[in-house]
Amino acid sequence: MTEDYPRDLVGYGKNLPHPNWPGEARLALSFVLNYEEGGERSILDGDPASEANITELHLPPVKGKRSLVAESEFEYGSRSGFWRIMRLFEERNILFTCWAVGIALQRNPEAARAMAEAGHEVASHSWRWIDYIDVPKEVEREHMQRCINTIEELCGERPYGWFTGRYSPNTLSLLVEEGGFIYSSDALNDELPYWVEVDGKPLLMVPYSIDANDVKYTMPPGWSSGEDFFAYLKATFDMLYREGEVAPKMMTVGLHCRWSGRPGRAEALARFMDYAMGHNNVWICKRLEIARHWIEQHPYGN
Repeated sequence: MTEDYPRDLVGYGKNLPHPNWPGEARLALSFVLNYEEGGERSILDGDPASEANITELHLPPVKGKRSLVAESEFEYGSRSGFWRIMRLFEERNILFTCWAVGIALQRNPEAARAMAEAGHEVASHSWRWIDYIDVPKEVEREHMQRCINTIEELCGERPYGWFTGRYSPNTLSLLVEEGGFIYSSDALNDELPYWVEVDGKPLLMVPYSIDANDVKYTMPPGWSSGEDFFAYLKATFDMLYREGEVAPKMMTVGLHCRWSGRPGRAEALARFMDYAMGHNNVWICKRLEIARHWIEQHPYGN
């Protein structure tokens, strides 16, 4: 074992910090809507192949040609699914955080304005919904700035949270270099926020979740129905709620317009929202609220 091993496999260990969530909440529940439609790989945007990753038909990538089937599946999310999900949250007066792909919002500014007007947090999901692992640093920097500018232009406020998803070795450095971000969610490794040091500067990580996530509708073995998704969300909520009596944590529910926006799946999402709202001492909040609370309660260096 070397001293320069770059991973942290310990985290908080058994000595968990108490988050002191507002209202003595036993659980901070964060809904996240991924808005990606129009930002996926496409011949129309100069990519060498059409999108094949995370589609319901599991078609192979189409090289050098448009995949009209994949395009149509993504279009359902922006044309129909998005608005159904917006109605569910409006009916319950719940706010979510949106991981917004910049070019996707640019191509549907009505959706951007609707989220901003409703009070949802529009955070950044980078400029394109692509894998950034091999994207040159200068290109990723440009994409980051384009996304920031687009969200600010369409929503009236710049993003303060960041989630690339398929991020690169340069992503966190670019975030602290830019200087305006309060947190990053490019981590899957905890149930509480934590601080990291990047290029000598502190950065708050508010970890995301892939398990309580509708992405598994397309990743067998995963959710074969909305009932599967609801059952898993309920089990996760119940465990964390019980633990929250002595050790409160956070729960993230990841959603996508083209999947949870489908009627049979939206029904399951609505049932879970109602189930969670039926419990006392649950803080349903935006991720920016979690980040600001953590900075106040657990500032860097303490």
